[in-house]
Amino acid sequence: MLSDIVKGVAAFFAIAVCTTTLCAEELRVTSDFPGGSAQVVQIDQTARRVSIRPAGDPQFGWPCWWYFRLDGIQPGETIRLEVVADQLKRTNGQALSANWALPSRAAMSIDQKQWTQTQPGVRDKDRAVWTAKIDATTAWFAWGPPFVPSDAEALAKRLDKSSPHAKAFTLCRTRAGRVVPALTVTEGGDDDGTRMAVWVQARQHAWESGASWVGRGFVEWLTGDDPRAVQLRKQTVVYFVPIMDIDNTATGNGGKNQRPYDHNRGWFADTQWNAVKAAMQKLQALDQQQRLVAFIDLHNPGANSPRPYFYVAAPSLVSEQQRGHQERFIAASRLEFVEPWPLEKDLPTTGPQYDPLWKRISANWIRQNMRDHVVGMTLETAWNTPHSHPTGYQMIGQRLGLALERYLRTDPRTDESKNQ
Repeated sequence: MLSDIVKGVAAFFAIAVCTTTLCAEELRVTSDFPGGSAQVVQIDQTARRVSIRPAGDPQFGWPCWWYFRLDGIQPGETIRLEVVADQLKRTNGQALSANWALPSRAAMSIDQKQWTQTQPGVRDKDRAVWTAKIDATTAWFAWGPPFVPSDAEALAKRLDKSSPHAKAFTLCRTRAGRVVPALTVTEGGDDDGTRMAVWVQARQHAWESGASWVGRGFVEWLTGDDPRAVQLRKQTVVYFVPIMDIDNTATGNGGKNQRPYDHNRGWFADTQWNAVKAAMQKLQALDQQQRLVAFIDLHNPGANSPRPYFYVAAPSLVSEQQRGHQERFIAASRLEFVEPWPLEKDLPTTGPQYDPLWKRISANWIRQNMRDHVVGMTLETAWNTPHSHPTGYQMIGQRLGLALERYLRTDPRTDESKNQ
């Protein structure tokens, strides 16, 4: 009898012990999937703490992006995630600020579909720690909500199938042979070829994943039932490219300032980037047909930007007429970008003080090469805020659509014809 009691007590304690992390499955980090990037620094199995570094190659852009899968989680346990950003380098070997790799809140998911934010982490110089209670055996963590090439392809195919107004097409293939998906959206056909054309693109810098979510919000709104979306697609043909730098997005590299130049410093005749070359050709054709009226390039800015904002043209690049259209577009945008995420009051420029290659930036190329009625803008959506998640980003995309609809109630080409 006594021996049975002893055995029972021993079994009870064995079960109790094995419900703690002492008998938990080992945590494992994996990043060998599209968009993945993580170098394991340490995994403390007892403390259930994982420490990683971003693993991007500086030759392919700022190595601030990180994204990995964590297996071996006991459902209901709290995981501690640390990202160490003490070795970030620019292409030229100079240090890159840890701020670029350490958001206040990390992105997390248990299915790679629904992405949420963690609670704010604890920052200590060049590293940060976030805690998250996970109700699954596997979770994914990232710098921001990922949007990889397969997401771009799925979005284009889904809208092509579900909306009679959307048509998927391939902009080009990259230097590595990957497809660059794109969409056109218009209602009622465009038989006479005179409708206004709008071009919206995202992710010339691969790590800026929020830009693709803004674009998704824009194009899903545009193909939806909002009467103002209906009006916009009846007036225009909209071209949308979810990811320009497909290769670096696929390989988990940052893209920005890569060698010898990145996509947004590659807008010139002999560019090496196939997506830029294809976009330039289509934009020039639309301009020659006197159809192009607006070009919007979607980005994410620096860590300290709390609100979305537009980069506007350097004064030396705009005529009086272009300036008038630019001011009218900004005024329309301010009416649509309202709380909780209104536009910044300041309107910075991408002039000669901004970058030595400033004339090869996409929006500046537009201003130099397109007709005076064409507005060329860069929209920067803040990534380091409580709103910087898929729902918040998509809200900004919807507001961009509303701003374009408001602005294009007057055809800017009519203004030009009056001045000729």
